[in-house]
Amino acid sequence: MGFDNSHVVYMDNNATTKIAPEVVDAMMPFLTDFYGNPSSMHTFGGQVGRAVEDAREKVASLLGADPEEIIFTSCGTESDSTAILSALQTFPEQRHVVTTRVEHPAVKSLCENLTQLTGHKHRVTRLMIEADGTLDMQRFQDALTEDTAIVSVMWANNETGVIFPVEAMAAMARERGILFHTDAVQAVGKIPINMKDNQIDFLSLSGHKLHAPKGVGVLYVRKGTPFVPFLNGGHQEHGRRGGTENVASIVALGRACELAGETMKEENTRVKALRDKLEQGLLASIPKSMLNGHPEQRLPNTTNVSFEYVEGEAILLHMNQYNICASSGSACTSGSLEPSHVLRAMGVPFTAAHGSIRFSLSIYNTEEEVNFVLDKMPAIIANLREMSPFWKNNK
Repeated sequence: MGFDNSHVVYMDNNATTKIAPEVVDAMMPFLTDFYGNPSSMHTFGGQVGRAVEDAREKVASLLGADPEEIIFTSCGTESDSTAILSALQTFPEQRHVVTTRVEHPAVKSLCENLTQLTGHKHRVTRLMIEADGTLDMQRFQDALTEDTAIVSVMWANNETGVIFPVEAMAAMARERGILFHTDAVQAVGKIPINMKDNQIDFLSLSGHKLHAPKGVGVLYVRKGTPFVPFLNGGHQEHGRRGGTENVASIVALGRACELAGETMKEENTRVKALRDKLEQGLLASIPKSMLNGHPEQRLPNTTNVSFEYVEGEAILLHMNQYNICASSGSACTSGSLEPSHVLRAMGVPFTAAHGSIRFSLSIYNTEEEVNFVLDKMPAIIANLREMSPFWKNNK
């Protein structure tokens, strides 16, 4: 397509990931030879149905869940909407939702538009966060009321990587009879998760964040949790999500989850070490730079660094000249010129919030790539600052 992919330094894995070669191999037969409908009665379709169930077992294994608790969806956004709207339909008299100010747009926008979607007026409490991106548990407990239908809090923030104590929060919600949902899109495959050890009712994940294709996701629904389908139609997904299954992508997601279980140790050792080297090198070599988010309580692959008095979009354009891929925030909101809602909620100064860059690594990144970025970034920032009147007045 006119772009040389052979020398790309890809550090935007929280936006999307490369499909693992093993995943491509697993899904290809279901795009060619095994094209039967998994709901068909004949053997040709039945073998496809068995492949879907095999994938369900693999996803369940990564989550420490039972296969019947796994519903395949089209993406994390669909999973988020399904969980929250299901709870509000289950408890129509309870009109209160608790979430945070730093949720992904999939939850943030849904909560902002609940009245139009449901026809009822809802009250949404968006929890404040601390300067390091963490949550105050007392503030959370105080937010829960008799009118609360559901809590929706992400497991890990997509921009800073900060991990929230969702297991403890779910236990507190359960004591009040409140359903708990977590958007775990960024967490699954990077940190250990065992749904048998917590009281989370709903969990969302997305395939393209863990080296599977785009267009497939999962909603975990704990056994016994009241549930109202979002998509009504056929009997697929045991009547919980209508529509013929995206078989090739479902098979791919199963294989990706299997691989994620095998590489999680690498994520938390080698990838984390690369992230730390990159982060420490940037902060040491570039003046007036700062880390956004808790230094320890975060995903092993993510760092968010602000460079004061420059624009994030300009930084990305200059990085692009070297085929370095990163992000100035969530890929779902980077079309906006407004500073990140996450960094604003953390109280990051305006002069720094505009110049924030998120680097998110994967098992495919190398030390050579980190060294390349560390070699190029100081000059990029220095050149941009020379053009900035704000820098000249504040250096």
